[in-house]
Amino acid sequence: MSVKMNGKLPTGCSGDCANIEQFDFVMAFQPVVDIGKRRIYAYEALVRGPDGQGAASVLAGVSDRNLYAFDQACRVKAIATAARLGLDRRLNINFLPNAVYHPEACLRLTLAAAEEHAFPRHLITFEFTEDEKIIDREHLKSIILAYKGHNFMTALDDFGAGFAGLALLADFQPDYIKIDRCLVSDVDRDPPRQAIIAGVMKTASMLNMAVVAEGVERPEELDFLRRQGIDLFQGFLFARPAIETLVADADIAWPDFG
Repeated sequence: MSVKMNGKLPTGCSGDCANIEQFDFVMAFQPVVDIGKRRIYAYEALVRGPDGQGAASVLAGVSDRNLYAFDQACRVKAIATAARLGLDRRLNINFLPNAVYHPEACLRLTLAAAEEHAFPRHLITFEFTEDEKIIDREHLKSIILAYKGHNFMTALDDFGAGFAGLALLADFQPDYIKIDRCLVSDVDRDPPRQAIIAGVMKTASMLNMAVVAEGVERPEELDFLRRQGIDLFQGFLFARPAIETLVADADIAWPDFG
């Protein structure tokens, strides 16, 4: 794989950016569905090996030395592939906060890729994971503010599975949070998880953040979470990640709630 566009690196790419060509991977896309509207709301771009291998096969080649280049390569590849596939919903791109040395500088390649491929910038959401230990919380806050200044949305991924939890939300508020599978699994029959979900929903409402439930695999989980007020879902119950393919609205097995 080369992340060059039209035979050259994107405008604004210099220095360490040139190293993005060292990575060989493709993108898979998993839909985030809006149950209320029975429509796909977004697609999360997920790294896969060149022959469809899991993300671990790619991440094995990432180190502190090339973390920044990998982060930039993922952004370019996600945007380029989404544009080629004609994606017209939100595009969720995972980014690595610890790889961003300066928000504005690190956004140049993203902006260049969006312009090069005529992909609407306002449809991009950047996800950062709670599962990655945040070294400098003030730095992350500056990243979120810079991204919002460019009309990008932000999301806190894997909420409930990582290092910081609610402490992150005390410092800054993304546009929405994605509840991790560890809290979603069997929530319909697990009172402690139900209590935690209720608290998350109240907090999100007070902070004016939307909520996505990730890793939904059973209809019973979906039914319970929907009754808590969640409309946005992601998980195998709806669709698995599809390599360089966009699952269509009509391909989703929409549940009938009567």
